[in-house]
Amino acid sequence: MSLAGVQPALAVPTDAALASHWAPIHYQDTDSSDYDADYLSAVDFDADWDARNNWEHQDDNLARMTGTVYYSVVETSTHWHLVYSFYHPRDWEDFPDPFSLYTHENDMEGVLLVVRKDGTEFGKFEAMVTVAHSDFYSYIPPGGTYTNGRETIDGTIVMQTYNGVSRPTTFQEAKGHGIFRWNGADPGDAVVYFPTGTGEVPSSGNDRSVGYQLVNTFATAGLWAHRNDTLTFAGWGTFRGDNGQDNAANTAWGWDDGNDGSDLQRGLLATDPAKLVSAYFNNEGSFSLSYLRNNYL
Repeated sequence: MSLAGVQPALAVPTDAALASHWAPIHYQDTDSSDYDADYLSAVDFDADWDARNNWEHQDDNLARMTGTVYYSVVETSTHWHLVYSFYHPRDWEDFPDPFSLYTHENDMEGVLLVVRKDGTEFGKFEAMVTVAHSDFYSYIPPGGTYTNGRETIDGTIVMQTYNGVSRPTTFQEAKGHGIFRWNGADPGDAVVYFPTGTGEVPSSGNDRSVGYQLVNTFATAGLWAHRNDTLTFAGWGTFRGDNGQDNAANTAWGWDDGNDGSDLQRGLLATDPAKLVSAYFNNEGSFSLSYLRNNYL
């Protein structure tokens, strides 16, 4: 039988390749009263998984504050759902907080990217949801077809090309670290992180080219593997912390929007993103709610 005209099967990308391809360019605002308290790091930057000493260790050795972003991928027949999680040892303020109202040890916020499996190797980017404290924000790329669902779309994503790939840009506040789309404006003092694959330490609070490494949330002995470690977590998806408010920071499987409906439970942005996206948006086209792979479940 002749094979003329038969196209070879498209290689299926690894989760690491998918995460690297779509990883955002990340604008991290910094506060001049303590620049390095806004630098990204790994949760175990201090070589242990005791989350109760991360506030104290944050400024002991800045060489350990290497740019790190955690990722996870879950898959349906129609889409990949990619979560990127950004960690800081401190959620802080530039004024005293004697009653622990505004500060807490550990801080993790992030973004969900929705990528359609359209027959190309890495798919088509269709939507983004960001985490800012107890609120989620919804965005679409230029020319995106998704429309308002239960939630109103909050804006259009600014795309930038890096390593030959047009990718989303994100913006993270100083001190409290809520995440939004970058709106294209100069943020003033800020560190701009790029997904180079190598974690770098900013040279200052206004370093506009710093590399970050991607770490799989499901890596052996990694973040998910410690989900029941009582040194790291005080409860399901909640970091243990004793500076400022106790136990006030959450991982992706503990994130929650406070007013998006009781049927969208805590943690769904990571554990059941298809359900969340189908509620937040309309006009998604073919959109499966059943998972082929989901390590959170």
